[in-house]
Amino acid sequence: MIVVTSDSIPGKKIVRTFGLVRGNTVRARHVGHDIMAGLKNIVGGEIGEYAKLVAESREQSLDRMKEHAQEMGANAVISARFSTSVMQAGAAELLAYGTAVEVEDD
Repeated sequence: MIVVTSDSIPGKKIVRTFGLVRGNTVRARHVGHDIMAGLKNIVGGEIGEYAKLVAESREQSLDRMKEHAQEMGANAVISARFSTSVMQAGAAELLAYGTAVEVEDD
């Protein structure tokens, strides 16, 4: 599955457009991680626990978006984007979305 942020894929032509596809995940913070993050705020530096949480969330939402595209019959997603929103204190949604298409070699 090809996934790009651009509106086209070099060397490929779009032969069919299926429409919007998306994948999301909602994650909550962990109390233990919050304690470590609080300590990092005091001394400075990257908050590795949160960086890992965001990376895992991004991959899961991207995988779900690709699954949605495959279910529609697509072999690529163009104009892929990520969006986040706070669901409640300590929990956030990460959404991946784009346009599912079928592409062929030029």
